[in-house]
Amino acid sequence: MVHEQEYVLGTHDEELHRLGLQHRAWRARMLDAWAAAGITVGSRVVDLGCGPGYTTVDLAELVGPHGEVLAIERSARFAAVARDQCAQRGFKHVQVVEADLADDLALTPTFDAVWCRWVAMFVPNLPRLVQHASSALRPGGSVIFHEYVNYASWRAIPPLASLDSFVAETMASFRDADATADVAPLLIPTLAATGFEIVEATPLLFTITPADFFWHWLRSFIMSYTHRLAESGRVTEAWSQHVHQDFAAFEQSSDARMLTPTVLQVIARKTS
Repeated sequence: MVHEQEYVLGTHDEELHRLGLQHRAWRARMLDAWAAAGITVGSRVVDLGCGPGYTTVDLAELVGPHGEVLAIERSARFAAVARDQCAQRGFKHVQVVEADLADDLALTPTFDAVWCRWVAMFVPNLPRLVQHASSALRPGGSVIFHEYVNYASWRAIPPLASLDSFVAETMASFRDADATADVAPLLIPTLAATGFEIVEATPLLFTITPADFFWHWLRSFIMSYTHRLAESGRVTEAWSQHVHQDFAAFEQSSDARMLTPTVLQVIARKTS
């Protein structure tokens, strides 16, 4: 069993809230990706690294009772939240399995699609993760990834030194935890080597203002992760407070803009 504290971003209440906000911000793009990959009523789908189950619920609603969703999550707390969300909605066609994606998994090639978002960057063995997707898919089935291709594209307009510092410290903390923020360039050749045909590789990059919902996604991460960086000893609490205060002043400006970290939407088809 993997200990909960080994999650880089944690599994605490604040992280649950942040993940919910993040899911809402990205939901429209996620649904577009699912449609592009052919997920529809009656589809059988694996939610690979489902977290607290926000995407699991959306998948269950989309495929309906004649479909099937297998959600896989290593955190006992997140898996419990996912099960509770599905139970509250009366979903009988969802199975939530607590398992570590770094381990061998007993998967059968009967699924139509696999969905995986911001998981590959935290998995040390990328070929094994891709093999899990292959093992679950029928021939012709599709895997959909949303992963960062350029995390450092996250910046303020006009420039904000404290945000640049936060992004740099965040990426360094990921590296220290054996996570790869910009994993997408490694993902594509790994998929090809595992017998997948790349159908789509589309960058998702946005320029946003404080009026955009995406702004709240990034703001919530700044507010929560600065504290986590301070708790880990990477930075001081004074640094954390400076980042908060600087960003609060920045977002009051009518000229404030941000470029988002660049995500690559990858859709690949299992060839045999």
